[in-house]
Amino acid sequence: MGKTLVLAEKPSVGREIARVLGCKQKGDGCLMGKEYIVTWALGHLVTLCDPEAYGEAYKTWSFDTLPMLPKKMELTIIPQTAKQYGAVKKLLHSKEVTALVIATDAGREGELVARWILEKAGFRKPIKRLWISSQTDRAIRQGFANLKDGREYNNLYASAQARAEADWLVGFNVTRALTCKFNAQLSAGRVQTPTLALLTAREKEIRGFVPKEFWTVKADLGKMTVMWKGKNGTAIYDREEAEKIAKKIQGKTFMVTAVHAAEKQTPPPMLYDLTELQREANKRFGYSPKQTLNIMQRLYEQHKVLTYPRTDSRYLTEDLLPTMEERLQAVMVGEYGDFVREIRAKGRKIAKACVNSQKVNDHHAIIPTEERVRMPDLSSEEKKIYDLVVRRFLACFYPVYQYRHTRAEFAAEGEVFAASGREVTAKGWKAVYDLADEDVDETEQNMPPLKSDDKFICRGVSLKNGYTSPPARYTEASLLSAMENPGRFIQDRKMREYIGGGLGTPATRADIIEKLYASFYVEKQGSSMVPTAKGIQLVDLVPEDLKEPQLTAQWEMRLDAIASGKEKKEAFIGEIREYAGALVKTVKNSDKTYKHENLTRNVCPECGKFLLEVNGKRGKMLVCQDRECGYRKSVSLKTNVRCPNCHKVMELFGEGEKRTYICPCGYREREEAFRKRMKGNEKGASKRDVQKYLRQQKKEEDTNDLFAAAFEKALQEKKRK
Repeated sequence: MGKTLVLAEKPSVGREIARVLGCKQKGDGCLMGKEYIVTWALGHLVTLCDPEAYGEAYKTWSFDTLPMLPKKMELTIIPQTAKQYGAVKKLLHSKEVTALVIATDAGREGELVARWILEKAGFRKPIKRLWISSQTDRAIRQGFANLKDGREYNNLYASAQARAEADWLVGFNVTRALTCKFNAQLSAGRVQTPTLALLTAREKEIRGFVPKEFWTVKADLGKMTVMWKGKNGTAIYDREEAEKIAKKIQGKTFMVTAVHAAEKQTPPPMLYDLTELQREANKRFGYSPKQTLNIMQRLYEQHKVLTYPRTDSRYLTEDLLPTMEERLQAVMVGEYGDFVREIRAKGRKIAKACVNSQKVNDHHAIIPTEERVRMPDLSSEEKKIYDLVVRRFLACFYPVYQYRHTRAEFAAEGEVFAASGREVTAKGWKAVYDLADEDVDETEQNMPPLKSDDKFICRGVSLKNGYTSPPARYTEASLLSAMENPGRFIQDRKMREYIGGGLGTPATRADIIEKLYASFYVEKQGSSMVPTAKGIQLVDLVPEDLKEPQLTAQWEMRLDAIASGKEKKEAFIGEIREYAGALVKTVKNSDKTYKHENLTRNVCPECGKFLLEVNGKRGKMLVCQDRECGYRKSVSLKTNVRCPNCHKVMELFGEGEKRTYICPCGYREREEAFRKRMKGNEKGASKRDVQKYLRQQKKEEDTNDLFAAAFEKALQEKKRK
């Protein structure tokens, strides 16, 4: 009797599946048992070939070879993971193996990881599919007890193929066209470019904004403060008018003209999908979307305490309801225990609004698994993300938050004033958070009992001036919101309704944001994302429809149709080939120009051209303007060290013994002197804090060294060719 080969996406997942299936014997890139052999990929082992693989002509970037439209898209083995691919291929063709279970991530990209390996290896044996939303032992056992026929997912694979091939055809062709036309390292893509366009459009609004001064008038009535109110709000744009009102009401009688009191309530917030979790983690902890996804992956794969992260649903399916008691039991640690005991004592069920099977596609919302959490095993970062998910989950078992909202209007000397406030009548789900109301307007206050014709004497008047503000720059959190809901940027109503999925997918948005930083199209200033001159120019240079969110909406609609069997992949790709050719023609005929606005007088040691100064996520760098060269050098590193004079964050410049902390205020200190000072400063940072800082610095240096090594390797390979 033959054995079944199980193909997981990562070694960590493979080892857990192997443990559950009783596969204990180590093999070459696998674990073996009586019935199963478990092997794994390392993410993608196989990918689409680069243009250079289709012929010598494509090794030179030139308009003469554009558009690049291979008759058949070929697959290639990724060199860095070729050893594991060889091990997997050997197992796939082993006479001992009679069938395969695809156990990669249950989604479009997970399907692609496995199917590309099988296609490249020429696998023709029967295929089953494991489709689960958590990595607990029970979920794995239940999944293997209910394996699906692999053929049921052929259309999903076709959809994934279509997405990858279309992105290749558009991305490579437009990137080469832009680079050849404008002699600069420029790239464009279906999701990257419209995302960058959102940032540059906001930046143009900010730069074109002219602030306008205004004044507000507040009156102190003893038991409350009221604010002047006109037909168009509380702002007065004429200073003399504001001063006139303030003088007129001083010491005068205010009479209540209207009181509006209403009992209001707010239901618990919906459960997390990945994008909402990334947004919340960015706001609360400053985590990047990529960082949050990586933390979630560990909580899902390694600790098994949270369900599948790459989900776009905030709902649960009906069949999950019987598991709620075990999930509550699993989180019954620390202060969570008090909430669980209250939920049980009062027989509460999860809110009905959280359950809707029709609104769950591949995976349900992120919630705790039935695996009991061991808090000491979690890192500080993991605890924070786990805490967000658990509190949101528990909140959904609590009743609505209730309050009485009071709004009153007053008259004094012919002028109208207003005040508002709220009184909490039932804390409801907010008891889980025990936080101040985040949705309360800062002008709201505790209001005394009021009725019409009540009178108050003005005890004092305050006149305050301010300026109208431009729209806020995007943060990673607000950009995720814009990427998730870009409908307002689309003119076509049908497309606007369809683009519910937004720009990219929950799994890819973090990578898109990281790519904008890595390409130096965007730099971070505080928590804000600011497009660089390069990014702003790129959006002006790319073909018009490539920067519109509508393109992604159209693609996703077609890809969904392919996944559901309503459309053929070949028809879609045929149209994309024509579209790629049209894009190349548009770029070639462009009369626009590109100018390096960050050119330095530093000369590249490799090719002799002037270097560009760029701001990376970790600090300043000098990079060569020539795409063929690719030279880059770190100039400074961002640090967490604060200046002893002005307390601003300093940057670390130089190399070796000359490494120096420099502050914008002019303060300078050698790194060696700083370390000695910190170690000897008993009243300053603790030994633990110093060690933590030094570890962080080492981590940043190692990361930069890895990048440098990767670039050096790529350059050497290019030179050998």
